Amino acid sequence: MNNIDTVAVIGLGYIGLPTAAILASNGLNVVGVDVNEETVKSVNRGDVPFVEPDLAAYVSGAVSLKNLQATTEMPAAQAYIVAVPTPFQTDRSADLSYIRAAAEAIAPKLRGGELVILESTSPPGTTQFLGDFLVNLRPDLTLDGADGKPEIHVAHCPERVLPGRIMVELVTNDRIVGGLTATAAQLAKSLYSVFCQGKILLTDAATAEMAKLVENSYRDVNIAFANELSVISDKLGINVWELIELANHHPRVDILKPGPGVGGHCIAVDPWFIIAAAPEEARLIRQARETNDAKPNWVVNKVADLLADYISPTVAVLGLAFKANIDDLRESPAVDIVENLSRKLDGSRILVVEPHVQSLPRTLAGLANVTLGDLGPSLAAADAVVLLVDHDSFKEIHKEELSGKHLVDTRGIWN
Repeated sequence: MNNIDTVAVIGLGYIGLPTAAILASNGLNVVGVDVNEETVKSVNRGDVPFVEPDLAAYVSGAVSLKNLQATTEMPAAQAYIVAVPTPFQTDRSADLSYIRAAAEAIAPKLRGGELVILESTSPPGTTQFLGDFLVNLRPDLTLDGADGKPEIHVAHCPERVLPGRIMVELVTNDRIVGGLTATAAQLAKSLYSVFCQGKILLTDAATAEMAKLVENSYRDVNIAFANELSVISDKLGINVWELIELANHHPRVDILKPGPGVGGHCIAVDPWFIIAAAPEEARLIRQARETNDAKPNWVVNKVADLLADYISPTVAVLGLAFKANIDDLRESPAVDIVENLSRKLDGSRILVVEPHVQSLPRTLAGLANVTLGDLGPSLAAADAVVLLVDHDSFKEIHKEELSGKHLVDTRGIWN
């Protein structure tokens, strides 16, 4: 039975805000904490600072019922859910500075008995690091009830949702909960049972951390196979889309579709955490990462070869997001492709069409030959059209609009 009434969610990004909203929509008193004052103001107005279907209705409803509020200050709560970024550093090891900062803000509020859940995807051992860090900051507390001190309960519950379907999958997907103690795991299970209709599977914290990394590494390896096939097929003059469709008629074959690389904050990042933890053993996982990381440069060279005879080519690039029909640009290979195209093609003009964003990201905004434009005029002006994201709006382009232009279709929608 869940006895937790007040929850603080630290980090109001793509995972934290939906989690806060769905908890609040189920009657809990939720305070969202974020360092970005504009995000805080937006949530308190009942608005959503990014695109995610159905999220706006959850946020506005919870705010109007006064079950959800946002702040830059850490409140006292019965449970804390840490959903902050865990990017990798230049050596591709995990940057735990955001988790450290969250712990430093939580520690003064603890009195004993609180539940602290790490949702951020992290390498094995990070939840133990968080727990140890908290009790180092608060030596009057303990993780296991030793010495008669008040106990805090620390667990890991990785998110397993797909952008564009977060509000559905938060409810329907199975969850993995790993505790530093069995009690911590049970308390976390009880909290997530408020909204989760899927199975909630209990384990230890390190196994829960590894499970999330393995799920995304499995997908990365399979995507790498498809991306390598596309490169091989191009060299051999074979239509890779037809090849995959034919091969998938085998009852035990299910090859994924290739693309321009792999993006998002999960599949493009998580395998490196396994590699960092076991660098000598993770050979296949490393090769898959290297294969997928190499694909954007292959696309750039493909476009450059097609336009080798042009003095000042105009290129329409369709899509910047890391997947279709969202505005999430995190780790998107499309952003890298545009940046490298702008430098590789001397005198070029790069017209970016991304219907889900209002402005270019900082890495592209400073490039003089890159502009954000509308679909129709960009297609009309282009010598080459490069499809990087299969947004629904791009699937409606008529053949006549592409006539006479060089085409690089990394998603196979014009196959």
